[in-house]
Amino acid sequence: SAFVLHDGPPYANGRIHIGHALNKILKDIIVKSQLMSGHASPFIPGWDCHGLPIEHQVMKEAGPQGRALDRLEIRRRCRAYADKFVDIQRDEFKRLGCLGDWEHPYLTMEPGYEAAIIREFGRCVAKGGVYKAKKPVLWCWHDETALAEAEVEYENHASPSIYVKFPVKNPKGLDGLAGTFVVIWTTTPWTLVANQAIALHPMHTYRHIKTPAGEMIIAQSLIEACMKAFGYSAGDYTITKGAWTGRELEGVVCQHPWIDRPSPIILGEHVTLDQGTGCVHTAPGHGQEDYDVGLKYGLSVYAPVDHQGKFESEADPFAGQHVFKANTAIIQLLKERGMLLKETSLAHSYPHCWRCKNPVIFRATEQWFISMDTNQLRQRALKEIDQTTWIPAWGRDRITGMIQNRPDWCISRQRAWGVPIVAFRCQSCQALHYPQSTINHVADLAERAPKGADVWFERDAAALVPPGTRCANCQGTAFAKESDILDVWFESGVSHAAVLKRRPELIAVNGWPAALYLEGSDQHRGWFHSSLLTAVQNDGRAPYSAVLTHGFVVDGEGKKMSKSAGNVVAPQEVIERHGAEILRLWVSAADYREDVRISPNILEQLVETYRRIRNTCRYLLSNLADFDPASDRVPAAELDDIDRWARHRLQEVTTRVLTAYRQYEFHLVLQTLNHFCAAELSAVYFDILKDRLYCDGRRSRSRRAAQTVLYELLQAIVRLMAPVLSFTAEEVWQTMPAGWRPLAERESVLLARFPEPPTGPLDDTLASRWAPLMAFREEVAKALEGARQTKTIGGSLDA
Repeated sequence: SAFVLHDGPPYANGRIHIGHALNKILKDIIVKSQLMSGHASPFIPGWDCHGLPIEHQVMKEAGPQGRALDRLEIRRRCRAYADKFVDIQRDEFKRLGCLGDWEHPYLTMEPGYEAAIIREFGRCVAKGGVYKAKKPVLWCWHDETALAEAEVEYENHASPSIYVKFPVKNPKGLDGLAGTFVVIWTTTPWTLVANQAIALHPMHTYRHIKTPAGEMIIAQSLIEACMKAFGYSAGDYTITKGAWTGRELEGVVCQHPWIDRPSPIILGEHVTLDQGTGCVHTAPGHGQEDYDVGLKYGLSVYAPVDHQGKFESEADPFAGQHVFKANTAIIQLLKERGMLLKETSLAHSYPHCWRCKNPVIFRATEQWFISMDTNQLRQRALKEIDQTTWIPAWGRDRITGMIQNRPDWCISRQRAWGVPIVAFRCQSCQALHYPQSTINHVADLAERAPKGADVWFERDAAALVPPGTRCANCQGTAFAKESDILDVWFESGVSHAAVLKRRPELIAVNGWPAALYLEGSDQHRGWFHSSLLTAVQNDGRAPYSAVLTHGFVVDGEGKKMSKSAGNVVAPQEVIERHGAEILRLWVSAADYREDVRISPNILEQLVETYRRIRNTCRYLLSNLADFDPASDRVPAAELDDIDRWARHRLQEVTTRVLTAYRQYEFHLVLQTLNHFCAAELSAVYFDILKDRLYCDGRRSRSRRAAQTVLYELLQAIVRLMAPVLSFTAEEVWQTMPAGWRPLAERESVLLARFPEPPTGPLDDTLASRWAPLMAFREEVAKALEGARQTKTIGGSLDA
């Protein structure tokens, strides 16, 4: 049977860090344990090669001349940069002892993979739900591109917090509304430029209040908090009899506070009463909920902000100003016009670009999307989540919440280094043209081209569309190319199709869907997420049967690692000081379900653990130098009780270790082997064997009986430890006489099978007889230790 662990591609940018080591070693332990359990488990490592960080670095290295580079030159330099770090990281992963087809990895920039990306985009188009529209998206003004939720992190940010009056212009005949102001609260003053309406909740009650600053309309339950925020005491304001539900106020028209533009009252279920005034400033060009409610009312999706986050000419008097810097001028204008009630600052969680670390904005632009609700993609994805095994189990709830609440997937980016969105626009009628047949034609061109998707940037539209192509709308024959590229999360998200369905060795073992995906816990919103959506959209099911996640690496005190804090532990330094085996031991010792701690002290403790296991193997090898299992083995029935006890414990340990591997409980693998080697073999069994091994006759039955069990211990321990301590196990394996290793397994311990767990009942009678003796022995050992400390005896035999 097969077990395919599909490698999530690390980014080809920089040397590997300690998080990479944790991730790849965990995968390696699983792959090796599956191999040694008898499963076909080919491992194809991969790299994510496109994207903004590489393009940024290339532009940085190009200096002032970078802006003059054309797209093809930028792509050439990006490819060379990615190639360089694929080679560096490959050598570093191999140094960790990770098994895989390192000479034939998958790279998202290879022509075959790029062609697969284009074909999967074409399949999405054929399934329906791919569309282009002007909608508000997360926009990084620094990098000048749209972002997906997975490319955003939330950090503390100080924003201006203001309460603004919107004069009622047309009260719709309602008594008590004339001459009043509807009060809104916002932490993004700059979006007031694009205000189109004020949203109220249909069922909330709104009241009329007389205050020193004029007559206001505010949600009833927020009056006290608002008056306090404005600096008014109870005697300063009066709540009149005027009261309306939001539904009654629908259609009342207010006036923009400084622009000659109406701002009608509309209704929205998204309006809450947890803060603010219960009256929500609505700019459909700068917010998803605003956009959604604006669609119902036919509001303009207005966003006079350019790619760099600066106001365009129509936004006078703020044209040319960056939106964040314009906040101050907008607040000043509101003061001058008497429309500002209160100004403070609010520290809150705010979205930042995870690459450049700058705060982002919501900005309506023409983008490509995959609909979450066409063909019930959201519901089908949620169903597949329930069919998947999540390790730990909380992963299911986490990704479920993300799928339930996410907007349509914005799959377009405005950069050069990536795979193009294969679509054309008719130059006669401006209709979009992107049927699957045209997309597949371009995919074929990319697959045959030396530089893959570069063919899109090298040729004009006429050389890319299939011969005889006509616009379905007007029958025109002249087309222009789409300029956007695909989101890199779409690229890596289709790796299940580009790798699992294309690599012969994976096809041979039916490697789709994969048995397991394994990445850090941040990938519920990243690779696990995009892989799920693309597979459900195109293939009707999740691309994985199980998903395992691990935490992040932190320092010994549980603090996040950073260069500024000086607490970064580099895997290269650990290897130089201790060797890669200690890193592998650290990974296996950790409870990876939580954040994993590492420090020099933790590593030193693991060095001691490693020595105990290694010395156990050395002891076994040294005492078997003259043993020939073919002629010297003693039948089980002729073994002494102590030998039978050791064999019994080996059977129990084997069962426990194999169960731990099967359940991905690698810390139990280490704990079990370490305790067995140190507390039971070295401290008890080996100690007791000394007389028989060193004093009895060389070929005596008693010595050969002891060696028989030592041989069985060695054969089992070297196999059980191999997925974790691969270097040491291989060293032991190659030191063993060739005759001790079956011919098919002589080349490597990893070709050997795990020892068979006992099929029959364990010797519980024997175990119960030895248990009290071992407990008694511990008490005697304490007494002997006390006698040693007082110099009453030297060694134990002096007793």
